[in-house]
Amino acid sequence: MKKIRAAIVGYGNIGSYVLEALQAAPDFEVAGVVRRDATNVPAELKDYVVVSDIAQIKDVDVAILCTPTRSVESYASKILAMGINTVDSFDIHTEISGLHKRLGEVAKKHGKVSVISAGWDPGSDSVVRALLEACAPKGITYTNFGPGMSMGHTVAVKAVEGVKAALSMTIPVGTGIHRRMVYVELKEGYDFKQVAEAIKTDPYFVHDETHVMQVECVDNLKDMGHGVNLVRKGVSGKTQNQLFEFDMKINNPALTGQILVATARASMKQQPGCYTLIEIPVIDMLYGDREELIKHLV
Repeated sequence: MKKIRAAIVGYGNIGSYVLEALQAAPDFEVAGVVRRDATNVPAELKDYVVVSDIAQIKDVDVAILCTPTRSVESYASKILAMGINTVDSFDIHTEISGLHKRLGEVAKKHGKVSVISAGWDPGSDSVVRALLEACAPKGITYTNFGPGMSMGHTVAVKAVEGVKAALSMTIPVGTGIHRRMVYVELKEGYDFKQVAEAIKTDPYFVHDETHVMQVECVDNLKDMGHGVNLVRKGVSGKTQNQLFEFDMKINNPALTGQILVATARASMKQQPGCYTLIEIPVIDMLYGDREELIKHLV
């Protein structure tokens, strides 16, 4: 069996868990790891190629992008043009449609596949929401996150000028409404009120109740745990009062990394273009013989 050669682009929290998921997957091999400082090689990467540019890695089938959301498009566009599939966990919900169109044009031009927003929300939760809507086409779905650390929101806060370290916690209020609790360490010389205002007006936070607090040490507060509770109440055919609920408690970057690897597998089975997870057959994400999977799961 020829293994899928995957490159990890970015080696932070998500990148390290992608490495673990690739190591556990029998149909993958790690082609290499791309990081800004390729001279800094932690012990767990000593047996792999570590470079500062993906062009330095040979024979890559798919690049798993573990970069900040706001840099996904530039990385994906460049790598697709190199003839390599890409998968990412882009998580700004309101911007997914536009990204889908733009990367779709790039992917088709170069005959490759890009799968976007392939974390757990957006991502696997999107698949659950789609299934629940198929079960009850008429109704309302509430997505309640947390309580837990939001990776995307935390990265967004770290990018705000004056922030030395940050943690963004998501607290569910109910019926899909959330409170953002943001803890920051400031760089010397910056005004807390100005930094807090910049955070609250960022697109990640502007639509939610957001509280920003200055602390001495963010690391003392960190916990990678997170979760989601999805509830749909609706109508099946003409029968009302159908109630569905999906609940999970997870390690945030570990689940994101696992879904990215499963999606990288699925990318090898799609026609050129850009996809979200609701457009891809779930069975394409699984390792194993198709007929055996059908026997096992159906």
